[in-house]
Amino acid sequence: MTRITTPFGFSSTAAEVLDGVDLTGRRAVVTGGASGIGVETARALAAAGAEVTLAVRRREAGEHTAEDIIATTGNKQVLVAALDLADQTSVRRFTAAWEGPLHILVNNAGVMAAPETRTPEGWELQFATNHFGHFTLATGLHGALAAAGGARVVSVSSSAHLRSAVVFDDIHFRERPYEPWSAYGQSKTANVLFAVEATRRWAGDGITVNALMPGGIRTNLQRYVSDEELERLRRASGGGGAQWKTPEQGAATSVLVAASPLLDGVSGRYFEDCEEAEPNRPGTRTGVAPHALDPEAAERLWQVSVGTLG
Repeated sequence: MTRITTPFGFSSTAAEVLDGVDLTGRRAVVTGGASGIGVETARALAAAGAEVTLAVRRREAGEHTAEDIIATTGNKQVLVAALDLADQTSVRRFTAAWEGPLHILVNNAGVMAAPETRTPEGWELQFATNHFGHFTLATGLHGALAAAGGARVVSVSSSAHLRSAVVFDDIHFRERPYEPWSAYGQSKTANVLFAVEATRRWAGDGITVNALMPGGIRTNLQRYVSDEELERLRRASGGGGAQWKTPEQGAATSVLVAASPLLDGVSGRYFEDCEEAEPNRPGTRTGVAPHALDPEAAERLWQVSVGTLG
């Protein structure tokens, strides 16, 4: 396959990527749309004319963000809905309430490097939120995505996927010592594997699914990580990852995958800095790891997810 490149890059903003793109009549959902790059992803989609639903854990924060986006874009079709990705009941309530087609689903929300925490089911929190929550959301909205014709699903991953493949024998750290970055890493690998397998399963429905690394952005995603640890990670990342992006720059690759005509028909790939990533070179923190694109692992993860979630 030919590697996808675009005129955009590390410093591009979401507004620049969607300049001239008309999303009138399109409907979008952005999880975690009330904070960090979720806000700027939603803002850019709304500015292009889409109806945008902010799927958020705290409705008050969502309402405040919606008012801000309406004020800055003039688009009054910015809605708010409750969604707690760590709570399967909440996710199923959201999907059951959705009516009509859905053109864009941005699986943006996440938990990073949290201390060991388990859901009531006993699942490790980062995997339960970052993968299981979005898996139930996307599969529950499959009918709405198929009805849209040419729908796109965006799976926001991270360079942290380089830290760990999905450890199928002990996903939830029941046997091995818990390590927050390994847990985060395997959940971000799962985000890429979801795009790989959903592409295989949903291509016939006209749905494209891609994953991406937004870049290093200072947001409340890092609330469990000290400034000293963030600085160490920043220096160790090398290349473009050694610089922080603004939230507007961090949202650029998300909206490229979500709505740019440059990616029409493209699916099952991993992007960073507004272009398809090259294979990771050992010792670097950029590119995509082979374990994240492994079709056998992708199919196994889907089966494990269905078996776990029912």
